[in-house]
Amino acid sequence: MTVGVTAGERFRSWADIQANAARGAGGLAALGLGEDDSVALMLRNDFATFEVNFAAGQLGVYGVPINWHFTAEEAGYILADCGAKVLVVHSDLLAQIASGVPESVKVLVVPTPAEIAAAYNVPAEKQVAPPGVETWDAFVARSTPNTQPPKAARGSMIYTSGTTGRPKGVRRRPSSPELQALAAGEAAKYWGVKADPSTVVMMNGPMYHSAPAAYGMGSARHGLHMVLQPRFEAEDMLRLIDKHKVSHMHIVPTMFVRLLRLPDEVKRRYDVSSLRWVTHGAAPCAPAVKRQMIEWWGPVINEYYGATETGIVVWHNAEQALAKPGTVGRVVEGAVMRIVDEQGRDVKQGDIGEIYLRGPHLAEFTYNNDDAKRREIALGDLVTVGDVGYQDADGYLFLCDRKRDMIISGGVNIYPAEIESVLIQMPGVRDCAVFGIPDEEFGEQICAYVEPQAGTAIDASAVRGYLGQHLARYKVPRIVEFSAALPREDSGKIFKRKLRAPYWEKAGRSI
Repeated sequence: MTVGVTAGERFRSWADIQANAARGAGGLAALGLGEDDSVALMLRNDFATFEVNFAAGQLGVYGVPINWHFTAEEAGYILADCGAKVLVVHSDLLAQIASGVPESVKVLVVPTPAEIAAAYNVPAEKQVAPPGVETWDAFVARSTPNTQPPKAARGSMIYTSGTTGRPKGVRRRPSSPELQALAAGEAAKYWGVKADPSTVVMMNGPMYHSAPAAYGMGSARHGLHMVLQPRFEAEDMLRLIDKHKVSHMHIVPTMFVRLLRLPDEVKRRYDVSSLRWVTHGAAPCAPAVKRQMIEWWGPVINEYYGATETGIVVWHNAEQALAKPGTVGRVVEGAVMRIVDEQGRDVKQGDIGEIYLRGPHLAEFTYNNDDAKRREIALGDLVTVGDVGYQDADGYLFLCDRKRDMIISGGVNIYPAEIESVLIQMPGVRDCAVFGIPDEEFGEQICAYVEPQAGTAIDASAVRGYLGQHLARYKVPRIVEFSAALPREDSGKIFKRKLRAPYWEKAGRSI
């Protein structure tokens, strides 16, 4: 059987993908790209996603995925910050960011395929490359294959935001063959991804996120058969599992919630017995949801905890999840975790503190063009992403809250400071506060409190409309409240906790 990638009615073998990657690498080199340069990808999961990443890897070039929800302003910042020389983009996405693409960037377009166009209601005229813009396939076809020995791998430079609002590129040093081999062993141990001809991987998480990118490219490097779901839809996922006998997946808890909401007769319609290893992370999973999924799919569900900066640090399987409801697991071999107080001292077992981590077998990183931000999150050779929690007597980690303001909605990180920095510029807004509140389906949703300027009338639809002009839609709050005087600390800083607390107290949880 020929192994490769299935996407809707299309199929491309790994042999063809690798051949295209070699030609793509030759073409990128002819454009002047070399070690430590960047090529940006604004692509949904498609054949070209793998070809561009493999091509970049041959040259020691960083692949920089861009969230395809981004506006021209947001995408333009990343293109400028990473110094991208080339942007590969699906045809229907180009118009929304074109004004933010620097003139120095060579743009290559991937025509939007039928299954993606159907999933996102893309009109026919946007499914093809605009006049005068070269396609990735044409670029590959006219390029000479790269014959130089592959350079040390840089991998993807994933942009992840922080409390300052601006995204930061996690830029790793070149990885040695030894580290790559060890990392592959970690993927096999905790994600189940290893060279096995019987494995069928489904990908539906966007590969602009670090975990789906690592999972997808790890599967690709092993040459595993892969099925791409163009957009998550619960029943369609079950249909694809049944049709292709999917054995491995990486998904997020929001998908569990939507799957569980399907009618029982729909759940019974599809055979999911082929599933052997389902991995989830990126956001907390309610214990009741986890238990129901294990009861339905069996003991195939595994969970990890970590970050773009650290990789997998904590992990557990289905049996441990049932024994320790709510845990995110125990520290994996080779990783290090410390839970500390405000002075950086280790807390006692069972006490809550800030979590500092170091994952195994990853090359050292910094934030692109921002070493100072990298130093800010460090404690020795460990780093924090702002979570707080505790370990029980058996070493299981439980997350309690976030020290920083980050919102996780449907497995996606959203940063209030970025939204606030835009909203405060809206005419008529005196001050504002943005934070996460409970949401049954997505875990959290965005809530914005606005203090209007005296004598100014603003409504919620105007706030959402203004934010929608500057930010991706998923960053626009559904809940907008107004206050004549927001609560403030003595320093004048908005007392955000007083605004946030009632929502979480009502929900009976804090994360």
